[in-house]
Amino acid sequence: MSNEALTMRGPVHGTKDARRVALGSSVGAVIETYDFIGFGTAAALYFGTAFFPGADPVTGTLASFATLGVGFAARPLGGIIGGHLGDKLGRKPVLVASLVLMGLATFAIGLLPTYATVGLLAPALLVFVRIVQGLAFGAEWGGAILMSYEHAPWKKKGKYTGMVQAGFPVGLLLANLVFLFSVHLGNSWAWRIPFLGSIFLVIVGLIIRSKVPESPVFDEVKASGTIVKSPIVEVIKTDWRNIVRGIGLRIAETAGYAVSITYMISYLHTTGLSSKTETLVALSVAAAIGIFATAAWGHLTDKIGRRPLYIWSCAFAVLFAFPMFLLVNTGLSILIILTVIISYAVCQNSLAGAQGPWFPELFQAKTRASGASLAYQISATVSGFTPFITTLLFISFGWAGPAALFMLYALIGLAAAISTRETWGRRERQLADEATKSTPLTVNA
Repeated sequence: MSNEALTMRGPVHGTKDARRVALGSSVGAVIETYDFIGFGTAAALYFGTAFFPGADPVTGTLASFATLGVGFAARPLGGIIGGHLGDKLGRKPVLVASLVLMGLATFAIGLLPTYATVGLLAPALLVFVRIVQGLAFGAEWGGAILMSYEHAPWKKKGKYTGMVQAGFPVGLLLANLVFLFSVHLGNSWAWRIPFLGSIFLVIVGLIIRSKVPESPVFDEVKASGTIVKSPIVEVIKTDWRNIVRGIGLRIAETAGYAVSITYMISYLHTTGLSSKTETLVALSVAAAIGIFATAAWGHLTDKIGRRPLYIWSCAFAVLFAFPMFLLVNTGLSILIILTVIISYAVCQNSLAGAQGPWFPELFQAKTRASGASLAYQISATVSGFTPFITTLLFISFGWAGPAALFMLYALIGLAAAISTRETWGRRERQLADEATKSTPLTVNA
């Protein structure tokens, strides 16, 4: 790794807007996660009866989880569109457009008629709006992460992207606090209020993001005339191996989350191990801790590298798979809360914290948005249908089925981490130290 290669990470000391950009990207991540994850909570607790009524509650849960998966299936297309536009037009336009699209789709969910009102049209409308959510969320991550990454100082990429990744547990916390409050309003308003209320968050996010400057790395690529005609085609031709590795890395985090959190809240409720309120409290506590955990994990990668953290975290998840279900099966509230905290703040947040800086560093600046978005979002298809698959496994094998699936995802992530190159090893950190000392500090990073 040469200094020339490091320069494609942005200014040595970062830009004067680095903190503001990280905040703007993080706020958007909060809003979009609130919208997208809120759907998962509603699918686990309410949508089965509202949109897919039937005598068998398991069938309703399966149908609502299938709808949840449709949004994840749309995310790769959103990632392709967002990545292409991010490499061609800039990171900022994608950030603003994705936020508007997500906000409108989420608000629309709160207005949807139920099956009891319009019959089959209700689930059809739910699926359509969910697809729009998926497209918006697929375009969001690449722009948010790259803006923060490319404005940040070389030695603090993990810290700044960790701030953006921490926006996701903030969104998760807000969504679950709202659902925790609305659970007392009755089944209809209990899920409508969280979606309708998101419009206020969208307005705040648009105000903040409109003031965020464009990425200095994209400006440099544009000024040098090296913008690629078809970034998606280019990155697939030249960097397909890193895309495949990125998919494996991401599956351990996002599909693992789908088992340990999205499916788990349904499992706790349907088996009578925990009430809706207790489940939401456990998830809210985990999300609150996860805010700080994600930022801390990201910052840690600046000290030890991206790869070591990923390897150790995936190895821990492999060992934790079966104990995770054994602990919640006790039905003890304290153990359920502890298990959810470990599942989220350790198994999921550590991987998310490492992904923020690692994924951008795997790709060239001219195709970075496309490559990182593809790797990140293609894996979302697997995670999107994981709660559906996990429910089927539970029907066939009991809790051991979901536990084995969680272990499999962790093993995939472990294999991917071992086979992926370190981008911030001792040599890169040494070069960054030298460059930081020899380059005058002209901005406040």
